Parts: sequence; structure tokens; C-alpha cells
Amino acid sequence: MTHVAVVVPLKRFDLAKERLRRAGIEQVTTLARELATAVIEHCAPRHVIIASESQEVSDFAHSLGVEVFESEARDLNDAVQRAYESLGERFEQLIIIHGDLKHPRGLGDFQPGAGVTIVTDHHQRGTNVLALPTGLSFRFSYGPDSRHRHELEADRLGVPCLVLTDSPWAFDVDDPSDLESPS
Repeated sequence: MTHVAVVVPLKRFDLAKERLRRAGIEQVTTLARELATAVIEHCAPRHVIIASESQEVSDFAHSLGVEVFESEARDLNDAVQRAYESLGERFEQLIIIHGDLKHPRGLGDFQPGAGVTIVTDHHQRGTNVLALPTGLSFRFSYGPDSRHRHELEADRLGVPCLVLTDSPWAFDVDDPSDLESPS
């Protein structure tokens, strides 16, 4: 069994970043692909697995030489849950990383704690990176205030939880203001 793998859940690039699209930002599909590429490349030398329901994303992942976990997931939480449950047979720990981090440098060197490690977004409410051992009955709960729900889940399971609020990975791209910010 390999110790650690990175899971990057990705939806179709032409559907990603809905808030940017609604704001009239151009080239969102290209931006989503570029952000995902940078995240994947900066996860080296770790084993990377893309979780997706899209053939386009699967082809993209294969072109970068990474594994794909395909499922008929309903949403982000379902995709991550399915990957976590399936990959637990192969890996002792998974690091789930969003594919839209603005500054992904150093992801491949990340050494999470033994329990649950949460890297928050810059508002300290979301979960941009979540590392945890496999084999837990952990329930993923991404969305608004996910940091708090993931902390509660670790507590429910009696697993130590470390929260990192000052990481460069706290900056993801969701809103137009995220594109303007120098951070």
C-alpha cells in the first residue's frame, strides 16, 4: 500500500467557475484549465488522481500523466466521498486539493499531520486542502463554512484536527475579486 496520494476533484472546464461566468469574465474555461494544470504540476512528486465525471477532464488528466477516478458523482461532496471510499484500499492517507488554487507552489512537499489537516481559504471559512487518513467514516461537506463542518466531523470521529489559516494555498479563484487580488 502506498502511503499518500493527492485527489483533485475537477468538473468539466466549460462548466467550472460559475460565479466568474455570471460576472462576465472572459476565457473562464481556459482559466479553469490553467489553474488545474498548475495545481497538478505542483503536486509532484506525489501520486495525483483526478476525480471527475467528464471524459474531457479524463483526457486532460491523462495528457498530464495522472490517474483518473471516474464516477457518476452528483456534486463535489459525492465525488470526493466516492474517491475516498474507493482509494482507501490503496492509500493510507489522501490529500484532497481544489483545482483552482492561485499559488499552488509547494503542494508536493506538504506534510500534513497524522489526523485531519485543513488548509482554509483566505476567509478562513472554506476548505481548500483537506488531508486525512483513509478508513475513517468521514463525511465530506464542502460548500460555505466547510472548515467548521470538517472540524466537527474530525471531532465526531475522535481524530485530531489541525487547521492552517496562513497558507499560500488559502487563495483560490472563485469570484472576480480573486483575479484582481495580488495575493
